[in-house]
Amino acid sequence: MRRLFDYIREKLSNRYEPTECESISFLIFEHVLGYSRLQVHLKKDETIPDAKVTEIEEILNRLADGEPIQYILGKADFYGLTFTVNPHVLIPRQETEELVDWIIKDNRFSTPKILDIGTGSGCIPVALAKNIPDAEVSAYDISAEALKVANQNAKNNHVGVRTQKVDILHWESTSVDKTFDIIVSNPPYVKEEEKSLMLKHVLSHEPHLALFVSDDDPLIFYHRIAEFAQQYLSPEGKLYFEINESLGNQTASLLREKGFPKVTLKRDINGKDRIICATR
Repeated sequence: MRRLFDYIREKLSNRYEPTECESISFLIFEHVLGYSRLQVHLKKDETIPDAKVTEIEEILNRLADGEPIQYILGKADFYGLTFTVNPHVLIPRQETEELVDWIIKDNRFSTPKILDIGTGSGCIPVALAKNIPDAEVSAYDISAEALKVANQNAKNNHVGVRTQKVDILHWESTSVDKTFDIIVSNPPYVKEEEKSLMLKHVLSHEPHLALFVSDDDPLIFYHRIAEFAQQYLSPEGKLYFEINESLGNQTASLLREKGFPKVTLKRDINGKDRIICATR
């Protein structure tokens, strides 16, 4: 097994940093053999069946083509939970974990009504439902395929999330029967002109519908969601966003113009303007 583990890391070394190579190698062994990191070390002299070696080779070939390991394995970790993912949804990211953590620690409602807009895999509402007792959680997305994934993830993680197919850019046509204490969104915010700055595997495999906005109106989703919140956010409610790091001040100004005088812009672990909270 040790030779196979070293072989995997060597094959990945042209595309990934050493620490990432090791992490992906352990993920492959766990997926194919069901072995934990400790078991990999304890069974280092074990012979791997040819069929399993072939399965690992297939995974390595897909990785060489730039396919993300999360899509290959069909799962991703997020805020201590495991989520099903496929090319219909974005792979959950660390920045979004920071957004979720902020909401959980900032929550002052005893039984909050929470809405996630543009839910994708459902990682935000599921993590919030799992960590905020008695929360009533809803999720919108324009993609029916994404909602299937979100529903599966809510079921897999044993929480209730009410999902609905909604085009938030035309929210006036949506029937909404409640107000929300917390509205959160990680909407599309990457400008078309920024495509050249993105990693190839993201461009080639992750859904563009969930990533990109036009250069002419990059804050369109924030504009429309803020207008939705004007009508459906409770009087002391809070609006949270993940944002484009280059548009932090513009996003804050937009929210103030939309009637949210208290706006907090927060930097992520990498020092980038990435998350924002607005309060009436």
